Amino acid sequence: MHHKNFKDTIAASPCIFTLGVAGDSGSGKTTFTEGIRSIFGKDLVSTITLDDYHSLDRAGRTAQGITALDPSANRIERLEQDLIQLKQGMPIEKPVYNHVTGTFDPPVLFRPKKILILEGLHTLFTPTLRKYLDFTLFVDPAQQVKYDWKIRRDMEKRGYSRDAVMKEIAEREPDYERYIAPQKEFADAVIGIDYSDFGKDLGLERNVYRITLSQNRMNHALEDIDLSLDLYSILSLSQRNFSLKFLTSEHNNHRIGQLVMDGELREDVGEKLERSIENQTRVHPISLFRHRNYVPAGDLAQLILCWRIIHHRIFMETCQ
Repeated sequence: MHHKNFKDTIAASPCIFTLGVAGDSGSGKTTFTEGIRSIFGKDLVSTITLDDYHSLDRAGRTAQGITALDPSANRIERLEQDLIQLKQGMPIEKPVYNHVTGTFDPPVLFRPKKILILEGLHTLFTPTLRKYLDFTLFVDPAQQVKYDWKIRRDMEKRGYSRDAVMKEIAEREPDYERYIAPQKEFADAVIGIDYSDFGKDLGLERNVYRITLSQNRMNHALEDIDLSLDLYSILSLSQRNFSLKFLTSEHNNHRIGQLVMDGELREDVGEKLERSIENQTRVHPISLFRHRNYVPAGDLAQLILCWRIIHHRIFMETCQ
């Protein structure tokens, strides 16, 4: 029995599905939406980086003594207006921030695809932005993980000295706590990232971290949901450590579920999950785990998030 591919339904729909991802710079925001880009492809997915909406270039921020995390260093009202236009399927003149020069390039004409991803520092900052986003995610690495990533990136790729990176981290942290961290409250899902209980070195060596996926309860359910893990494969064939636990907590009178994953699973376990999601959502092909023997917890979380996002899109009743 052949079901129509849900990708075709999305392609034919007038709706623009908006996905908003917030978090600090260098926190892994792009990584956790890579699954959606991979599954749906560039014909259906477009991305806007909110750095394009800085109001000051690098020299301007330095002169005024403010960081890019400060909302006043960003054109948030312009972003709101553009998001409203894009949600209606209309093109915009999008500003362009050049990370190499720290200045602005000429704006470009930007047309939204059927799935529009917004990634940045202030994605969930205002009620208007949140109103026009269909699914929201906050990426929240532990402070030490985030600092280590930033130090490595800025020293290796941007030529900064360690002292210069540490100085910038110290300057940014109060603004992060004031403006960025509170957006967590508004996210449909929060991804926590910490060093693996099986060894801190695994992060650098094989991208293995302990991942906590916190999410609100779903309002709808697909029939026969089966995100099953094959215990035979895990218990008899796996050569590496893996742990999985589920916790519930109360937050603002809401019950939050937390899925905590750590270590690595064999690739065939991940592939079975992919087939299961294909069968449930009628989106195919889903193949995030090709040509690998093991799948780290972060990639598994990415797959589960994809399932959650697709699920949300299936039950979207109207275009806003």
